[in-house]
Amino acid sequence: MEIQALTRNARMSPKKVREVARLIQGRSVPEALDYIALIPRKSARLLAKTLKSAVANAENNNNLVAAQLFVHRALIENGPVLKRFKAGAKGQAKPRVKRMSHLRIILSDRQA
Repeated sequence: MEIQALTRNARMSPKKVREVARLIQGRSVPEALDYIALIPRKSARLLAKTLKSAVANAENNNNLVAAQLFVHRALIENGPVLKRFKAGAKGQAKPRVKRMSHLRIILSDRQA
């Protein structure tokens, strides 16, 4: 059985979040939470919050035990982009692209 949690419009670049998401795929939930707790990055905090939400979904909706779950997939998708401009030299406007991400964590009760 697969359980998922989704965080939409996280104000962080998908590239930065994917670096941490690759580290937790295939791990058990307690191991993944311990691993994320040691990473001092904003993306780790966002993933931890989404992972805890997926565990809560599994426990409350499907009566599963968190210790028996594994992180089947951690998908980081591109979200909307905020386009801004900052003043540049000689009166020019320099574009700034502020990216957002959608975080989807899928848990499974059997190891992949």
